[in-house]
This record gives sequence, C-alpha cells and structure tokens, in this order.
Amino acid sequence: MESIWSEENKFNKWLEIELLVAEGWAKIGVFPPDVPKRMRERASFDLQKIEEFEKIYRHDVIAFLRSVEESIGEELSPYLHYGLTSSDVIDTANALLLKEAIGAIKRKTLELKELLYARALEYKDAVQAGRTHGIHAEPITFGLKLLGFYSELLRNMKRLDLAEEEISYGKISGAVGTYSMLDPRVEEYVCSALGLKVEPISTQIIPRDRYAFLISVLALLGSFCERIALEIRHLQRTEVSEVYEPFYKGQRGSSAMPHKRNPVLCERLCGLSRLLRGFLSPSFENIALWHERDISHSSFERFSLPQTTSVLFYMLDLLKRILEGLEIDRDKMRENLDLTKGLIFSSEILTKLLSKGVPRNKAYDIVQRISIKAWKDKKSFKDLLLSDEEVAQFLTSEDLEESFDFKNILRKVDYIFSRFKELDGE
Repeated sequence: MESIWSEENKFNKWLEIELLVAEGWAKIGVFPPDVPKRMRERASFDLQKIEEFEKIYRHDVIAFLRSVEESIGEELSPYLHYGLTSSDVIDTANALLLKEAIGAIKRKTLELKELLYARALEYKDAVQAGRTHGIHAEPITFGLKLLGFYSELLRNMKRLDLAEEEISYGKISGAVGTYSMLDPRVEEYVCSALGLKVEPISTQIIPRDRYAFLISVLALLGSFCERIALEIRHLQRTEVSEVYEPFYKGQRGSSAMPHKRNPVLCERLCGLSRLLRGFLSPSFENIALWHERDISHSSFERFSLPQTTSVLFYMLDLLKRILEGLEIDRDKMRENLDLTKGLIFSSEILTKLLSKGVPRNKAYDIVQRISIKAWKDKKSFKDLLLSDEEVAQFLTSEDLEESFDFKNILRKVDYIFSRFKELDGE
C-alpha cells in the first residue's frame, strides 16, 4: 500500500495521462503524428526538482509539468498539458490510484474470507452460551458466530465491488467541464486506455459523491473488523475466558501486573475503526463545493484517500493474523453454559408448554416463577421443573429431557451452514 501512495507512483500516473492526452490529440489530427512517440521516448520527471519547483510555484501540478518540460525540451513543451486543467490529471490519476488500493484491499478480503469460513467450519459444533444484552440467552455455537461474521464480509465485498465501480471514472473536460479547449474524443481515448469510464458530466472535478461512497464502504469494512474484535474482547474477559487473541512468546501484558494478558490487538482494531469513521463527515462535506469547484476538498483528500485505504488494509491484515492465532477454550464454553444451572433452556420449556395447549401468559408465568427460584436459590432449573406440581400437569419427564438436549436446540446449525455452501460454491 505504501508503494501505491508513493509520490513516484502518483507522478507516474500523471505522466501517463499527459502522454495519453497527446496521443489523443494526434489521433484526431490536432498534433503531428510523430509528437506522442517523441514525447514518450523523452518524458520523465525528477522528484527532487518537483519539490524545488513547488517551493517556487506553490502548485504541485505546475511543478510537475516544469520537471517534465525539462525532460522533453522546448520543442515538445507546447504539446504538454494541452487544453487541460490540473484536475483533469489529478482526478483521473486518483481513480487509478484508488483502483490499485482497492485491488490490494480486495485481495486481503479474499484471504480473510477463506480463513473465516474455515474457522467457522472448525468450530461449528463448539457449543457456547449465546448472549443478548451481555446476559446468557440460548445456546449457540462459536462456528455459527464466525459464520455470521463471514456473511457480513460477503456483503462488504459486494459493496467494495460497487465502490470500485463508483470511482472508476476519469475526466479530461477542461476548466469547468465544457471541453472549451478540448475534444471529447481525447477524453474517450484517454479513459479507454486507462480502463476507466468517462464521467458523464463533470465540472472542474469528478463529483465528490463518488469519493464519499467509497469512504463509506471503507468505514463499513472497518466496522466489520471492529465487530469481530469487540466480540473477542468480551469473550476474553476474565469472567468469560472462552476465546483469546494471540499472545506471542516474550510478549508482556502490563508493566505493573505480570499476569495480564490483554486483548491489545483487538483494542487496536476498535480504535482504528473509529479513525476510519472520522473521515466520513468531511467526505460528505466535500460533496457540496462552491459552484464548479473550490479547493477546500483537496487538503483533506491528500490525507483521506491514502490513509483510509492504508489503515483498512492494515486492519484486515491484523484481523487475519488474530483469527489465525485465535485460541478457543471449548471446555470453558461448556463450563459457562452451566453458570445459570439450566436457565438457558427456559424458552424450550415455554414452547413445550405452549405445544401442550397451555395459554401463553400462564405458561410464561410458570417458567418465570421457577426460573427466578432457580437463580435466587442457585438450584438446578431442571430439578425444580421435575419437582413442580403445576409443571407435572402438562409435561412428562421425557418432555423435559428432550427440552434440555443441546442437539435438539442446535439441530438447524447445519442447515444455516448449507446456505453458504451454496452461495460460496463450497
């Protein structure tokens, strides 16, 4: 990602656009036919000179052009940047740079997708307490939890495809988009050569709703990383201790407390996700610029485009490393399931009573009464049900045994997994 956003790569994109514009002019007979070839043979730039020129001109595109002009000579310099405005070069190049950055991110999401699905299958039968509001609910499996993250990643990958399409537009339309010093055929030639589509109507710039859409998608991917990281942080808490992020040989958790094993990698992901979302508001504010364009968006984009793509790439790579080294304690999961002494089966008992024709309100009162007693007195929910005279009027001991069977509750997990086998070609 660092090489994608390097000054050298950026100026290479600028130079290629300038050379393609010259070729476009030659193809429609405005430039002599030999000019593009001669320019391509000579054209280059010097990073140090560009920096020196920018100190004088206070304008990065003019500084770049001066460096290129020195390489091609005065004879060819009239053909350089002919009819263009700076944003013709900058915005078209941005599309190329963003496509490269998105390509790197997409490759990382593919790696993560394969890993998530494999780990979901690995722990498909690892039973743990499902939690809502942080409180034990019904049993779930850790694999099913991971499959939910996998499903979210699939959605984000589709959004990333849409975002790539959204920013894959170039413009060679001049100072306010009217082609006053240009020919639309030049624009079509340049964009086609670069694998871009022509912006249907531009001002001096590509409309910034395209960038805002991209940043939104990147922020969504960041929040996906945060969702997994936050779950691991909760499951690593001392009171839970079911899942742990990797802890490497020689690693230290605290300067004061040697016993500490803190989920610092996951906490890092949560913090970086906040950083990504911080780019959303100014990205949306950049949509509404003065008239055909002002420059208030430019300073922000010099940071936002490299940083959002680079930070997200890092986050995806870090998440992959966390998932690869994730430690899962199946025994602790089963131990925690027993913390409520069977209360996680309360909905099974409620439904079983309803199936026997007990009115809902009455059935709920029965189960809640016994649940409260089990929790308050720290007694087995199942034993209390078996000894309750009112329950005995409706449920047999066989009914209760069936209701307390993990396999019965989780019997449709395979069915849920089968949905993704079909979608993913597994």
